[in-house]
Amino acid sequence: MSTARVLPDSPLLDEKTIAELSRVVTGEDDLYYRKGYEIAGFLRRAGWQDVPEYDGQFRREWALELLMGRRDQPAEIEKVLLRLADAREYLDEPELLADVVTAVNSFLVHEGYRLEGIGGGPRLLPCDPALAHPSEYGASELKAAMTDIVADPKMALLLQRRLDEARTCYVNGAHIAALVMLGSLLEGVLLQVVRERDRSLLGNSSDRNVRFETLIDVCHKAGWLDADAQKFSHVLRRYRNFVHPAAEADEPSRPDRDTLGIGWKVVNAALNDLAASVPGR
Repeated sequence: MSTARVLPDSPLLDEKTIAELSRVVTGEDDLYYRKGYEIAGFLRRAGWQDVPEYDGQFRREWALELLMGRRDQPAEIEKVLLRLADAREYLDEPELLADVVTAVNSFLVHEGYRLEGIGGGPRLLPCDPALAHPSEYGASELKAAMTDIVADPKMALLLQRRLDEARTCYVNGAHIAALVMLGSLLEGVLLQVVRERDRSLLGNSSDRNVRFETLIDVCHKAGWLDADAQKFSHVLRRYRNFVHPAAEADEPSRPDRDTLGIGWKVVNAALNDLAASVPGR
C-alpha cells in the first residue's frame, strides 16, 4: 500500500485545524491512542525527517508544537494526514481506521479537503466545504472497501474508480451525473456479486441482458440485501435512468443535493449489506 498525493499543491491549514489534527495524532476522544514516544514514531513513519525524541511534555501540547513547527511546510502536514488514513497504522485495531478518518474529515472539510482511507490506499482529495453538514456527508457511512465485496481485483478496482468519480461529481455539484454514476456503480456491483456467488440465480439470461431491477430483487431474495436497501435501490435505479434525457424530462422536479444525499445513503446501505453477507463471514 502506498500513500497518494492527489492534489497539485499541499494545503496550508488554519491554526485551529492544526490544533484539531494534534488531537487525532495523539488519540484523544477514544481514537487511536499514542504514547509520547509513539507519536515520534508515527511522524517518522509518515515520512518526517529529524523528529526529536519525546521530552516528557503533555502529549498533545508536544504534538501541537511539532505540527505548528511545520505548518508552513504543507507537504509535511499532508504526510501526517495520509499516514493517519493508512491501514498499516491500525494493524492491532483495524476497526479504528474508519473512526480516525471520520474524525479528521469533521474538521478538514472546512478547509475544502477530505481524507480517504478505504479502497485504493490513503488519499487527500478536494471537496465542497458545504459537506460539513452531517446529513450531506453520506460517504462517511461506508464501512466496506470494494475488495470486501468483489473478489475479482480488476473489477473491484474498476468499480472503486466509479465510486470515486461519483464522489467527484458530488463535491462539485454535478448532482445528476453523480446519481447516474451511483446507479451504474450499484448495478455493476450487484451483477458481479451474483456472478461470483451464484450465477444460476440469473437463469439462462445473458449478463448483458439482465435488468437492474432484476439484480436488486435477486440479491434481496438471496439474503444479500436487506428490505430497505432493496426498496430504495429501486428509487436510485429510477434516477440512474436520467442518463436518458427523456426520463429526466418526465420528472416534475430536478434532483438536488438532498436527492443526491439520499442516493449516497442507498449505495452505502447496499454495499454494507453486500459486505456483511459475503459467504463465510
